Amino acid sequence: MTATAKENASQDTDGTSSWRCTLSVMFVAQLLSIVGFAFALPFIPFYIREIGVTDEKLVPVWAGILGAAASLTMTIFSPIWGWLSDRYGRKLMVERAMFAGAVITMAMGMVGNVYQLLSLLLVSGAFTGTISASISLVSSVLPVTKLGFGLGLMQVAVFLGMSLGPWIGGMIADIVGYRSTFIAGGVILLVGGFLVLMGAKEKFIRPSAISLKRSGSMRTLFALPGFVSLMAVFFLFHFSIQIAIPILPLFIEQVGNLKTGVASTTGLMFAVTGATASVSAVAIGYLSDRMGHKRVLIVNLFITGIMWAAHALARNIPQLLVIRIIFGFAAGGNLPTMNALVGKVTTKETYGKAYGLMASMTSLGMTLGPLAGGIMASHIGFRWPFVVVSLLLSLVVIPVILSVKR
Repeated sequence: MTATAKENASQDTDGTSSWRCTLSVMFVAQLLSIVGFAFALPFIPFYIREIGVTDEKLVPVWAGILGAAASLTMTIFSPIWGWLSDRYGRKLMVERAMFAGAVITMAMGMVGNVYQLLSLLLVSGAFTGTISASISLVSSVLPVTKLGFGLGLMQVAVFLGMSLGPWIGGMIADIVGYRSTFIAGGVILLVGGFLVLMGAKEKFIRPSAISLKRSGSMRTLFALPGFVSLMAVFFLFHFSIQIAIPILPLFIEQVGNLKTGVASTTGLMFAVTGATASVSAVAIGYLSDRMGHKRVLIVNLFITGIMWAAHALARNIPQLLVIRIIFGFAAGGNLPTMNALVGKVTTKETYGKAYGLMASMTSLGMTLGPLAGGIMASHIGFRWPFVVVSLLLSLVVIPVILSVKR
């Protein structure tokens, strides 16, 4: 039995092992961080109106630009932070992301125009990235046999945060206004950062010069079978998803013909999707450890594409609510399964770089997706972008089938 196998076996049998404690702490911290960031999702288009954009045709365009801004700089900085995490520790990177996010989110509630908001979002992308940092930390402490389950649990935290954050944020925004809601989101991020600082455990030993030389180059990752294909999957998946995200609040406003309570209704839509996705994420993560991550991912991507197309057919809020519930169940297992595949084709010594590159591909998709969605919405309406999303998700399946080994 190898040293790694012995370590995993001892961890599996020790119910009080450090990886269980760290996973629990990171679950709560990730939940808090996503809640804090997601407070603003239901009302960004309406906040744009409040801070000076009065031309209604420009509102979805600006929503797309702002949705892409943080992802643009995150595309550049994620591999750098991942490279640093392999040298100085993953926990430090999580703390950096959460504390920076807290300060920047609070500042977003104090801007005077849309250009100041754009500047803060660009800075946010450069210094945050809690999801990739947290996944890298959790992956480095988990036993290999628990990878799908653990990353599924972390994805549950993301989905729960994406459900609770917009819902709570939308209600707060309708009561006290948009600016105070940003500040509240920043405070929640601050709490998450302190939780990681005090509770997460990482037995990080800085690699020797020889180890760094052996595993240090990004080019070594590109030579791994299936790694480049997974980069394409991460890009296309997030590009297709983000086409729809910035226009969804405006689509809900149009479908429901809403005049009041738009932010809270949008928050409810995010909430039900996140809740159903949370249920499926941990179950599918557990299932993929036994049935194979590749097989499960292909099925999930196919069903998710069908449900995006169903959005274009919705004619009222109840219909859209049902679609969002089913969509959540279908989409819930995609990201934990994708992240588990990354963990299977790489080594723990390169997790920081590997997940950093995947975060870069994610951010690139999230940069181009909102821009494409905003432009399409302003020219062809709010329904056709959902059809485009469905077609793109069909393309995502191709590199998974052809290149990723079981």
